Order: sequence, then structure tokens, then C-alpha cells
Amino acid sequence: MTAVLLALLATPASAADQALWEKSTLNQIMKRGELRVGLEAGYMPFEMRDKNGNIIGFDVDLAKKMASVLKVKVTFVNTQWDGIIPALLTDKFDILMSGMTITPERNAQVNFSQPYITVGQTALLAGKHKGKVLNAKQLDDPKYVIATKLGTSGDIVSQRLLPRAKIKKFETEADAALEVKNGRADAFVYDLPYLAVYANQYPEGVHMLPDPFTKEDLGWAIKKGDPDFLNWLDHFIVAIKNDGTYDVLHNRWFNSTAWLKNVQ
Repeated sequence: MTAVLLALLATPASAADQALWEKSTLNQIMKRGELRVGLEAGYMPFEMRDKNGNIIGFDVDLAKKMASVLKVKVTFVNTQWDGIIPALLTDKFDILMSGMTITPERNAQVNFSQPYITVGQTALLAGKHKGKVLNAKQLDDPKYVIATKLGTSGDIVSQRLLPRAKIKKFETEADAALEVKNGRADAFVYDLPYLAVYANQYPEGVHMLPDPFTKEDLGWAIKKGDPDFLNWLDHFIVAIKNDGTYDVLHNRWFNSTAWLKNVQ
């Protein structure tokens, strides 16, 4: 048995735990007095900007609740989606709270909290297809142009389920939805909550397939090797679901459209 191994065995578990705690993001947040949250403002109703330029939404309110429990301030770091995981890994923020689907590929780079909401992909359709396109399978045809947001679940699903259609990728969900609204694309495949809000805003120009054709769990992402922060996040989700906070916020953003009048 080497001297190094003997030294490790002789180290009390409490000392090892203390070393992990000192490096934990949760400990650093509390010491700093600030929770830094990474997101991309543009995904209704999870995170978006109001008419005054403030970032609002479901994830935003959950982050504010998180900060209040920790008794720290919260700072939101708006980040382009295609660089959002690298930004987390290079310490631009402490946690990624941006409606991110948990996938094996992403989980290889980051650790996720337990799912805090489940959504699915569906399609926003141009008005001319109302009553004609009734399910996603019909869109798998070369005559259809499918808009997607680059790097999202909708982009991945479209390439897998609609290989015969023409896929046009966009940097933002707003641009992809506008392509459908203006008749330059037949459908936009994306998360149901966003599309439901958009279809409510523009009922004359677009409509939505009502049933999602995938099921996806969303989670909050943190850097690997941080069991203390991950444990705290999982228990935070349980606590706010048990005390009613989660339901209040979910109803505010998903069961009401009162907030739409304040959005840019």
C-alpha cells in the first residue's frame, strides 16, 4: 500500500466533505452574495423581455425564489443558445435556467437537476394548412419547408422524424415563427408552450397542432463534480412543489396570458 493511499485512507471523511463544500458552487454563491443565472431571453413563457427591457418569465421567477431562499441577489446573464453550455463551463454564470431539455448528449457535458417541468414538441402551421395538416407525419414531404431553431430539440426531432422535408434553421425562435407567419415556411417545430403563446397572439395567420409528438423533461444545468449544489437544487424543486409556490408560478405563466401585454 503506497504512502499516498495510506494518507487518503487516514483523511477523515469530514475533511474530504469539507473540501468538496469549499469548492461547491453553492458555497461560492453564498459567499459572493450573488446567484448568476444563464439564460437566453426569447423563449416564452420561460424567459423573455418586457417592454422596459427587463427579463421576465417562469424560469426568472423560479430563479428569484431560489435567490430569496439563499438570501442573495440574482443576476441574469443573457447568452446565445449555441454558446450557453460553454458559457456555463467557463464560469460565466453559476446555473443554466433556460428551458433546456435533458438529453444524454448534454448530460455528458453538464449535470442536470431533476426535471422541473415536462413539455413536448409540436408544430406551428401556416394559416393555409388549417384543416389540412392534422399531424406531424404529414409534414414529412419534400413540398414542405420546416423552420427550426438551430441546436434545439425541435431541430433535432425535425431532422429525425421529417427527413424528406426541407429544413430551414434560424438563430432565434422569433425568426422561425415569423417565417411561418409570413408564409415563407409551412411549419415551425418547437416546444408547445412557446407555440401556444405565439398562436394565441396571431390567430389569423397561424395555428398549432394541439398535441405534442414528443415528451421532454426540462432541467437546470450545472457544472459536473458538484454534488452539494445538485442535491440542494433537487430538494429546492421538491420544497416549492410541496409548499404551493410552484403551482402559483406555473399558473401565472402557463394558465394565463395576462403577461402578454407587457412583452416586447
